[in-house]
Amino acid sequence: MHSKFSSYVDADAMRAWRHAIHRQPELGFEEFQTSALVQRCLSEWGYEVTTGLAGTGLVGTLVFGPGPARLGLRAEMDALPIQEATGLPWASEVPGKMHGCGHDGHTTMLLGAAQALARLHREGCAMDGTVHLIFQPAEELGGAGGAQRMMQEGLFSRFPCDAVFAMHNLPGVPQGRFLFREGAYMASSDRASIVFEGCGGHGAMPHLATDPTVVASATVMALQSIVARNVDPLASAVITVGRLQAGQTYNVIPETAELELSIRALKPEIRDLLEQRIRAVAQGQADSFGARCRISYERGYPVLINAPAQTRLAMDVAQSLFGTAQVMANAEPLCASEDFAYMLQERPGSYVFIGNGDNGHTHGCASGPCSVHNPSFDFNDRNLEPGATFWVALAHAFLSTPTRS
Repeated sequence: MHSKFSSYVDADAMRAWRHAIHRQPELGFEEFQTSALVQRCLSEWGYEVTTGLAGTGLVGTLVFGPGPARLGLRAEMDALPIQEATGLPWASEVPGKMHGCGHDGHTTMLLGAAQALARLHREGCAMDGTVHLIFQPAEELGGAGGAQRMMQEGLFSRFPCDAVFAMHNLPGVPQGRFLFREGAYMASSDRASIVFEGCGGHGAMPHLATDPTVVASATVMALQSIVARNVDPLASAVITVGRLQAGQTYNVIPETAELELSIRALKPEIRDLLEQRIRAVAQGQADSFGARCRISYERGYPVLINAPAQTRLAMDVAQSLFGTAQVMANAEPLCASEDFAYMLQERPGSYVFIGNGDNGHTHGCASGPCSVHNPSFDFNDRNLEPGATFWVALAHAFLSTPTRS
């Protein structure tokens, strides 16, 4: 990597910050130590720091000049309730909690960029406008996550942004490769609970009962027809029955049976279709067996949609820094979800992936690079320098470009 900005990035300091954060993982809305570390560094470097957004969230603001350009860069800080199994020197010291998604690395990359931008600011770099660095809590908490709460507490009214960007590591992709996509990039994430109410009875006399387990079983199979027969084959949709629960013992027909579903889509209209069909299928199955049905349907994160102009700007920056071989311009969308989608509903911007390779060490899964949310996962430290450099170069490009819409 050859860039005038890479010399401003302190790779050794970033490794130290990342390992310190990794050792002390904190769950959503509990990121007190992480937030304090970020606040201490930003204040030392001359940022105006605002704390207390969504509890542990904070924003660091740096004004390069009176120009109207306002850029938002976001990183998430929370860990997962997983027992770490890496055995690394910097492994989690908190039982049952670990940074199993790489948020320690994402926070560190943005912190490294913050330090570099502060140095450029002191040296009078030719940039004009304002940078807001958004350190968000609780990305992993589903529909009750930190992005939406920060926005409800006035994130964009208090810290106006013309565009917002975020970055996430991606296992299974060569380390340091940047992936971009215009339009829908990550799926919506919804959750449904379906309770079937029958009439319990003796297992030897099923004709005197209404068996809700039969209704639930038939519904599991019928749900598969929605994606197969109601959704356009060229569209993406996922309906997963993650839990089926009924009964307490082998010879008693239970009163109730319950299904719990995870539902994903890459188009808002497909998301709406899935809800309509799931409700209809579940109710129809209950009616056909003479049972009753209660459905609780919770909308979670929306579809994450990248704006074309901002995505092209970010991709141009990555290509200028790392070359076209390290940049994928039209990456495949993912059915995972991300609450940065809420921010992209309010402001144009782009969500970027950086390949995590093989974790950067040998403590991985036997079958290859570990996916996120795995006890053996670790963020690849070799991504700290290119990730931070990318943020610095993007900020420079944004605050030096007359047209940003």
